[in-house]
Amino acid sequence: MAMVRGNAFAAVLTLVVALDLVARVMLVQASSYLGTNWVSGRAHATFYGGADASGTQGGACGYGNLYSTGYGTSTAALSSALFNSGLSCGACYELTCDTSGSKYCLPGNPSIILTATNYCPQNSNGGWCDAPKQHFDLAHPMFVSLAEERGGVIPVNYRRVPCAKKGGMRFQMNGNPWFLLVLVTNVGGAGDVQQLSIKGSNSGWYQMKRNWGQMWQLTGNSNMPGQALSFRAVLSDGTTVESLDAAPANWHFGQMFEGSQA
Repeated sequence: MAMVRGNAFAAVLTLVVALDLVARVMLVQASSYLGTNWVSGRAHATFYGGADASGTQGGACGYGNLYSTGYGTSTAALSSALFNSGLSCGACYELTCDTSGSKYCLPGNPSIILTATNYCPQNSNGGWCDAPKQHFDLAHPMFVSLAEERGGVIPVNYRRVPCAKKGGMRFQMNGNPWFLLVLVTNVGGAGDVQQLSIKGSNSGWYQMKRNWGQMWQLTGNSNMPGQALSFRAVLSDGTTVESLDAAPANWHFGQMFEGSQA
């Protein structure tokens, strides 16, 4: 009986230690990014893409199917004043309906958190997304989480917030042996990658060039196929995240690999 009790105590102790270790790892992996202050009286929101958000798929950030890349319907297209020529792709925002400017805000004035996944183009006719206006064109499910649909256009308050993502950054390999194109998704912390470098197991670091959205390219005969690949991402808050040997040497174009997280 004493042996059974001893084993049970040891098992409990092991579990406690394991949980403590997990908590410490999660703490280490947590981003130091704190977001920004609220911006009030400057921005508005509309919606697009239909009630099922099917029209929001794809977009100017390169994320493609927003369900398979983990963004779902918690997304928005940004006006040029916020989109920053694509460098804001992946940034996360918290929005509330501005009750001082709309009667359509939902009771309790809830907030939503979303990721920038698309660009709301200018039309040069005074549209809501024309510069220098700050505007969020929300996926329909997000809009109706803030206000009644009949509101159409609502004033909003917003702030940047840390992106909470499950798992590590993801790197999708596209292109060919002479033109490597890497899509970066599922980025935590500040969310928006500003620089990306790549390293083969038999090479040094190469800084990639942003092609569009969060698509990063490496041209020339870099001989990356056949090498294990590491990535170094720099986010807008200066955080640098290295994902060492994220892709094995036998990787193929079209595959996606998971690395470290901000």
